[in-house]
Amino acid sequence: MQTHPYGDGNFPWRTAGALFFFISAIVGFESGVSLTERPNVVESGLLTKAYYSLSLFVIGGVDLGTPMGGPLFGRVLLWIAYFGAPILAASTLIIALLRALAPQSLYLRRLRGHVVIVGDCDIALSTLRAIRRHNRKIPVVMVSGNANRLMLDEMRENFGAIVASGDISHDYFLEQLKVRDARRIFLLEDNSLRSYEAAASLLKRVPGIGDRVVIHCASLRFMRSMENTAVAKRCEIFNTYHLAAAGLVRSHMLQQFQETRSKDVVVLCGFGRFGQTVLEELQRSAIAELDTVVIIDSDAHRRVLVADEQMEFSGRYRRELFEGDIAHPEVWDRVQQAVDLACENTVFVLGTGREEENLRTGLWLRQKYPGAMVISRTSEESLFAHEVGQEHNIINVSITQLVEENLPDEWVQLS
Repeated sequence: MQTHPYGDGNFPWRTAGALFFFISAIVGFESGVSLTERPNVVESGLLTKAYYSLSLFVIGGVDLGTPMGGPLFGRVLLWIAYFGAPILAASTLIIALLRALAPQSLYLRRLRGHVVIVGDCDIALSTLRAIRRHNRKIPVVMVSGNANRLMLDEMRENFGAIVASGDISHDYFLEQLKVRDARRIFLLEDNSLRSYEAAASLLKRVPGIGDRVVIHCASLRFMRSMENTAVAKRCEIFNTYHLAAAGLVRSHMLQQFQETRSKDVVVLCGFGRFGQTVLEELQRSAIAELDTVVIIDSDAHRRVLVADEQMEFSGRYRRELFEGDIAHPEVWDRVQQAVDLACENTVFVLGTGREEENLRTGLWLRQKYPGAMVISRTSEESLFAHEVGQEHNIINVSITQLVEENLPDEWVQLS
């Protein structure tokens, strides 16, 4: 198994060891210890002594001779460096060669109590980060197909993951991954059908494994349609937008609702997967706080019809639909004529897929409605958008951050 910063408690033992042996040699030379083949080293400068100390990692003391003279503690330190430096250098080289040459089955063979993460998308990396925040030592196997080299290097070097390649639905590869002994298996591929197929294979191979399998379903419609299948009933199923929406409502919107006296007006700018799940979460956890929900989308009527098929809209609040682009002033004219937005109990959620337009519209809404809450969404974390939000009192949220912060504790807190 590989050794990584996270795998050893996040302490760089090899670097510390190299520094210790180097300093031991320097201190030994400085204390007055000489060498049988280099007796003049005592009178030489610090750079010369440093050069001889570094050479111990390459050739040991073969060309330098053995320590002689000087105080006892100096000779002891130098002898420690004589043995330690070449051993450390040789072991580092051997480990590097094994990593480069060893077949995949070799470093998977000893897996026990590990975590398997299938997928090379953003949610896979977010899950890995969340696990590492709670447990730095648990073995994590990333099953990657088409991830770019930079992401693979980040998984290995920064988070101590073992990266493997293979088809999770094949019995031979499942045997290599030791799925029977895994603490948790995350199926996070973008292809939802493949994830369900892999889960079906796991359940067939290990009947009691369902409560350890977590499936990410990228398609809300597909996930809702599969709710009554055996796989969905036995495994944990989630959607990134569900997690993000739940986190957004809990961390920001509920407090706003509680602080305002009257019921609130929520304006959803964009009604794709994120907008739909935000409304679904509002109905589940804050229905009593809603006065009006305004939906603005360039395809609002069709998307509302699709959402109506799969989730029941409550009649306990007023709902207004406006078809059009949030960048078009005429759309906002129609909204303002139908709904009073100039009050402190208005919340704007700018959740379209156009991040630049979300931020630009958020700045415009902040100027026009200074008492309202303005939330602007990005997909990835954005330092620039965060700084703009702080400057202009706009809440900037990213899907990646919301998902990472709201993964259930029982999934990532593995001991």
